[in-house]
Amino acid sequence: MSIVEREQELEVLIRAKYPFIYILSWEERRIEAMLVRIAARLNQRLYAWTVTSGVMAIDTVRPTEVDPGARSALQVLAHVEDSREAALYLLKDFHPFLGSPQMPPDPAVIRKVRDLVQPLKESRKTVLFLSPVLRLPPELEKEVTLVDCSLPTMEELEEAMERVVRSARSQGGLRLDLDPREREQILQAARGLTVSEAENVFAKSVVMARRFDPEIIIAEKKQLIRKSNVLEYYEAVEEMDYVGGMADLKAWLHKRRLAFTEQARAFGLPEPRGLLLLGVQGGGKSLIAKAISTMWKLPLLRLDMGRVFSELVGSSEENMRMALRLAETVSPAILWIDEIEKGLSGLASSGRSDAGTAARVFGSFLVWMQEKTAPVFVIATSNDITMLPPELLRKGRFDEIFFVDLPDFEERQEIFAIHLLKRHRDPERFDLARLARETEGFSGAEIEQAVIAGLYDAFEAGRDLEEDDLLRDVAQSVPLSQTMREQVTALRNWARTHARPASSDASTRLIIAQPDRSRLSAAREGGEGEEGGRL
Repeated sequence: MSIVEREQELEVLIRAKYPFIYILSWEERRIEAMLVRIAARLNQRLYAWTVTSGVMAIDTVRPTEVDPGARSALQVLAHVEDSREAALYLLKDFHPFLGSPQMPPDPAVIRKVRDLVQPLKESRKTVLFLSPVLRLPPELEKEVTLVDCSLPTMEELEEAMERVVRSARSQGGLRLDLDPREREQILQAARGLTVSEAENVFAKSVVMARRFDPEIIIAEKKQLIRKSNVLEYYEAVEEMDYVGGMADLKAWLHKRRLAFTEQARAFGLPEPRGLLLLGVQGGGKSLIAKAISTMWKLPLLRLDMGRVFSELVGSSEENMRMALRLAETVSPAILWIDEIEKGLSGLASSGRSDAGTAARVFGSFLVWMQEKTAPVFVIATSNDITMLPPELLRKGRFDEIFFVDLPDFEERQEIFAIHLLKRHRDPERFDLARLARETEGFSGAEIEQAVIAGLYDAFEAGRDLEEDDLLRDVAQSVPLSQTMREQVTALRNWARTHARPASSDASTRLIIAQPDRSRLSAAREGGEGEEGGRL
C-alpha cells in the first residue's frame, strides 16, 4: 500500500465517523504528520494526549497545552466527551489501560470507551489510539477499527534515502549516485525498518563506507532479532560446498536462488513458501538451512518453539504472533524451525493438559503459513514423521517435502573429502572408496565424528592423520541406523511414497568428483554444526 493509499484509508474512516481507530505504529512523528494533513483537509482540530503531558494541540506551529490535568485514561475520555469541537484526538500509548497478558483491563475504562461510541458517531469527533503493540479486550473488538501503519512503504524508505543523500551532498560534498538495480537492492535491504531506523542506518553506511552498503544495512536488522526472546539470528557462514550429496535438493534450491527479486515478480513467479526436510538424525537437515541462507543471501532466523510457550495465560499465543510479525518485519528472510515435531509434542492432548494453548499456537502458525504474503521462506526439519500432525503435511503449507536419507557410496566419499579438506588434509592421500565401503549406514554427522576422533588419536601419537586412524574409529562406532533400525526403516518406507528424495537415484546421479577445494581449504578450522550433517 502506497503512502497516498494509506492516508486515504485513514481519511475515509474518519469521514465515515468511525468512533475509535487503533493505529499500530512505532513512529509517532510519521503518524502525526499524516493526521495533520488529514485534519487540515477536513477542517478539524488535532489534539494529542500522553499520560505525562495531558491534552495538547499539535496542529499548531508549536504544541500548546490544552488540558494538562487530564492525564489519566478516564480523564482524557471525559475531556473528549465534554468537548464540542470538531476534532481528532490522538491518544498515545493508551494500550496499558486496555489490558495485557499480565494485567487485566480496567473495567471503568472499557465501559467509558463503550459509552462514547454513540456520542462520537453523532459528532465530528474521532478518537485514535496510537501504539506499537496491539491490545484490544474482547469487549472492544467490535467497536475499534485497526489500521496497521507499523512499517513504512517503499516510497517512504526511498524518501528517507533521499534525505540522507541531500544531507551528504550539502555537508560533505559526497555524491551517492545509484543505478535502478542498486537502489532496489538498498531499499530491499532496508525493508522492515522504520523510517527513523532506515535514516540512521543509511547515514551510518555513508559514514562507514562513504556509500550505501547493503551488508551494513542488513546488519542493522540483527538488532531487531536480538531484542526478541523467541527468534535467533544466525550468521550466514555455511556454504553449499560444505554439504555432501543431496543433488536433487541442491538443484531445486539453485533454481530458486533469485526468487525474491523484482525480476522474478515481473516474470510472474510467486515467492517460494517453504520446505519441510524429513530424515534420519545427523543427515544434514540443519546444515542445509544454514547453507540456503548463504546461497540466497538472506538472513536466517531460528524460531525456538520452546521459548514460545509461557506459563502466563495468553502469552504463548502472543509470543508466536510477535515472532511471526518480526520475521515479516525483517523479510525477505528464511525462518528456520529445527526439529519441529518437538515443539508440537502434546498437541493431541492440548485441550486436556494446557487448556488448548498448544493447539491455538499451532493453529495460528498454520494460518500464517497458508495466508502469509510477506517474503518469508520457512524451513522446517523433522526426525520423526509420526509426531507431525497431518494438516502440516498437506499441499499449500510447503512447496515441497524432501526426504534426506543416509548418504550412499558416492556421497560418503564426498563427505569424507569435505571433512578432510576442512581440516587441512589432502583427500588424495586417503582411499576414499575404502572409507566409504566401511561406513555403510553411517550418517554425515557420524562420518564427521570419525574424522575428528581420528585426528585426536593422531594428535596424541604425535604424528599426522593416517587412514588406519579413520578405519579404527569407524570400526569402533555403531551407527544410528543399526541402534534404531526399526525406526529408520519405517521412516524410509514412509518417505518412499510421501516425500521427494533429496538425493538422485544412482542411475541418474550427477557425480561430483571432488568439492571445491579452494573454498573449503579456506574454511575455519573445525566448523562442526549442531547436527554435524552431511558436511
